[in-house]
Amino acid sequence: MRIVLSNIGTLGDTNPLIAIALELKRRGHVPVMALPEVYRPKVEPLGLEFRPLRPDIDPTNTILVEMVYDVKKGTERGLREFLYPALRHTYADLLDAATQPERADLLLLGELNYAGPIVAEKTGIPWASYVLAPFSFFSAYDPPVLPPYPGLAKAEKFLPGMGHAVKAVARLVTRTWPEPVYALRRELGLPQGPNPIFDAKHSPDLVLALFSRALGVEQKDWPRNALITGFCFYDADAGNAKLPPHLEEFVAAGEPPVVFTLGSAAVLAAGPFYDLSAEAAMQLGGRAVLLIGNDPRNRPSQKLPDSICVAEYAPYSALFPRASMVVHQGGVGTTAQCLRAGKPMIIMPYSHDQPDNARRMRRMGLSRTIERRAYQPARVADTLRAMFADPAYAVRSAAVAGQLRQEHGVPNACDALEQLHARPRTR
Repeated sequence: MRIVLSNIGTLGDTNPLIAIALELKRRGHVPVMALPEVYRPKVEPLGLEFRPLRPDIDPTNTILVEMVYDVKKGTERGLREFLYPALRHTYADLLDAATQPERADLLLLGELNYAGPIVAEKTGIPWASYVLAPFSFFSAYDPPVLPPYPGLAKAEKFLPGMGHAVKAVARLVTRTWPEPVYALRRELGLPQGPNPIFDAKHSPDLVLALFSRALGVEQKDWPRNALITGFCFYDADAGNAKLPPHLEEFVAAGEPPVVFTLGSAAVLAAGPFYDLSAEAAMQLGGRAVLLIGNDPRNRPSQKLPDSICVAEYAPYSALFPRASMVVHQGGVGTTAQCLRAGKPMIIMPYSHDQPDNARRMRRMGLSRTIERRAYQPARVADTLRAMFADPAYAVRSAAVAGQLRQEHGVPNACDALEQLHARPRTR
């Protein structure tokens, strides 16, 4: 089959699609990656067909990232100021990828591609959707942490049924946000349809939940065709999965270090995280790795001892198994790699799904959370000491890693896509 895989998001959002595309290609299918232009150098060296999708993402636009990660207004502004102004371009680009030079047999769409379900409806091409974390389902029975209103999720413990209130609040606050999507549908002669933010983003035929059951399990109000596959791992850089030479030399030369990282997006809005983390590592007195990205502002200002190694990027799958603990932002991709490596973690969440992921890790006894406003060297160092002194964190983390080894996310996802393609069409 010819299948178009498409999303608009961070590298962490894109890597699971690459993992699936590579397996589909191995099975003899023709995957087509419809993604922002910035990802072309990551995709084409893998021998995958690439089609550009607007809006493009400027990896140096730290102002955009800081805006999107604003707890109060970030999600709304990201939609209104970044995704929606390009909605008609996204539709045109995806329509072209789905029909030229030949018609696709199937679409696999991420939840931020608001034009995707419209393209599927206009062309009649079957489609599946995917989500990366339980947060995306907004279940009333497993209520997520809403970043602007974290207290609502905590209230569930004392007020059963509060999850329904969380869901209602989310819909109320966002009630005007989908209007640009409705406007495009009207222009194309389509009815308004379900709410794009909560409902229309899920395919009626197959919703791939690309995460582990360790993170979340099915709920009564999930889409009826949701399938938990397990995590879909890929983190090579255009196929290169090795550590940078200087980092390999550092890791091999001593005890497992603590790794400080902010994933693929929050690293562009790091603020003082790396200076504070370097100071925490020095107070702790152990070895540490700082993954700072390519923003020069993230390079620590003070002179660092030889016990701290700084690198711009490293594949987590090559680094985390050789770490002692990981301090990170709580993105689902970073969290998944920690779980697979069996490493305890400290999470300093920004926004979106990160506070919810942090709560799930904390409930499992795998992590502690330090809020951004409280992230100070002494507190970080004390928390690391306390966690190292409690072997239960390492024991529980190793047990979850064993569970993940029994899950096969990429094959499960590809099996489901093949079954969807083979299903007789009734409409």
